[in-house]
Amino acid sequence: MKKGQRLAILVGGGPAPGINGVISAATIEAVNQGVEVIGIRDGFRWISQGDTDQIEILTIGKTSRIHNTGGSRIGISRVNPLSVPNGLKNTIDCLKKLQVKYLITIGGDGTLYLASRLHKELKGKIQIAHVPKTIDNNVPLPGYIPTFGFETARHIGTELVHHLMEDAKATSRWYFVVTMGRKTGHLALGIGKASGATLTIIPEEFRKKKISLKDIVIILEGAIIKRKLMGREDGVAILAEGITDRLDEDDLQKLTDLNMDEHGRIRLSEVDLGQILKHQTTKALKEKGVDARLVDTTIGYELRSAPPIPFDASYAKTLGYSAVKFLLAGGSGALISIQKGKKVPIPFEKVINPKTDRTNIRFVDVNTESFEVAQKYMIKLTKEDLEDRKELKNLAALTNMKPSEFKAYFSAI
Repeated sequence: MKKGQRLAILVGGGPAPGINGVISAATIEAVNQGVEVIGIRDGFRWISQGDTDQIEILTIGKTSRIHNTGGSRIGISRVNPLSVPNGLKNTIDCLKKLQVKYLITIGGDGTLYLASRLHKELKGKIQIAHVPKTIDNNVPLPGYIPTFGFETARHIGTELVHHLMEDAKATSRWYFVVTMGRKTGHLALGIGKASGATLTIIPEEFRKKKISLKDIVIILEGAIIKRKLMGREDGVAILAEGITDRLDEDDLQKLTDLNMDEHGRIRLSEVDLGQILKHQTTKALKEKGVDARLVDTTIGYELRSAPPIPFDASYAKTLGYSAVKFLLAGGSGALISIQKGKKVPIPFEKVINPKTDRTNIRFVDVNTESFEVAQKYMIKLTKEDLEDRKELKNLAALTNMKPSEFKAYFSAI
């Protein structure tokens, strides 16, 4: 080993398929180049407290066959050093104590921001590269390049929705499926489009800043009634959890059993979106004399630590190798991307918003053919349906409403 050459790897945030591929490729390349590799266990959890004992020497023997496995060989944690007393200082002190020369962080937008802060504080004393990881696909990589883990999550999520679609058809019921995705709808739309789900609702499709429950309920009601007119009592609606972040809190305040924080505000992370929409949609349909069996469920945790599909297994290897190559060539302070098969480091300052001092978030671009085709193949009540007199009459006949009342009620779609 080269004297003073030590690479540390840590994983922050939540699990995503492909983490072990990055660890494996980075370790193999670094060791082959004479660099010692350590894995810092559980992300920033221990080093933010000043604990340097939770490390593991990584070798080719330990990591060469882990690239096709799920989870994280060195653990993972959401602990944020900026939320821990003296956490950032402790982290820096630990990295120095461990004689780290190179650092690879693996994580989503939160870990990316922490990597940029460390780079800023350390002023080049430790070279840092970040490998973007999230099933949410919300890290701002150019050209709609996915983050590793997303394609596996979409693949498995699509299979699960296929099963729910068959179950819905057999039992004549509707499933409201909430998918992970933080503030964005990439995963929900990816699963919905690939599976052929009846409809998918994501936050980006709403032009206004705040979304009311009624905005969503009307879409769900319309789809259920239109589906009935087609002779079907079943369906699957995919709902992005990011909708919760945009919900009007005045609406939520009217609901019971919601937890509040110490400032009396609703804990949005604890809002059960599927259950709320199931209840509100059932109630709205009953008022119109429409009977429908609705079931809510969630897809998310079962996707995060799945073995990566070949795309992510290969992609993660390239990222891990490229991160080491970038660092050993003297690089630092960048997000590692793969563009046209080549490594393209993106400086941290390009992905950090100077106004908010936070990582930029990539949202679904609704002005694309990709989004347009997803919409085209959904079953949704449209303004064209309301303008077609025959269609409007047939739709209203399934309810206790007159055509004019039906049109007025659903005019907000």
